[in-house]
Amino acid sequence: MFEKFTSEDDRGQVGIGTLIIFIALVLVAAVAAGVLVQTSGLLQAQAENTGQDAQSEVGNQISVVSATGTVNDGAVDQVDLVVKKSAGSDPLDLSDATIEYTSDTATQTLTQGSAGSDAFGTSSVGSGSDTVMSDNGDRITVTIDTSNIEGDGTAGSGLAAGEEATLRIVDQSGATTIYGVNVPDSLGGRDYVTV
Repeated sequence: MFEKFTSEDDRGQVGIGTLIIFIALVLVAAVAAGVLVQTSGLLQAQAENTGQDAQSEVGNQISVVSATGTVNDGAVDQVDLVVKKSAGSDPLDLSDATIEYTSDTATQTLTQGSAGSDAFGTSSVGSGSDTVMSDNGDRITVTIDTSNIEGDGTAGSGLAAGEEATLRIVDQSGATTIYGVNVPDSLGGRDYVTV
């Protein structure tokens, strides 16, 4: 009933076939493991970059220390913001920042340059840089020419008494700071007002 193998060659061929299948399985497993390791490495790097970007957007904030409006012919024709970086922020470069100016009558996106209808000016308070805040003690004055944004740049064409504007400051990391400019209801012959 049972056949007896007398030749050793037949048994060797079965062993070689099993060995070839085993080696093929090991190779497929090695390739699959390599792909998984590479994919997980790429995903980890992408997750770290996304985490750093999100942390920058949350942590890199610009703080407005004070805001002053220059009054000319019954309207605020220039707004000066003294800004600093918030605690824990990375160095902030205002040359890469934008300010979105919005009021009831005008909207404009401003970039750093000479203050005008499409730009805001910067100057250092003290001996630091005119655009980069690297220390918590650094202060920069941001100048916005509201007379060019709200009107034609002539005296009295800025923000009138009681008017408001919203400034949305977006720095190089994408972090956003919103500041509301509120002109007092009465300018009362003053040259400067807190806004």
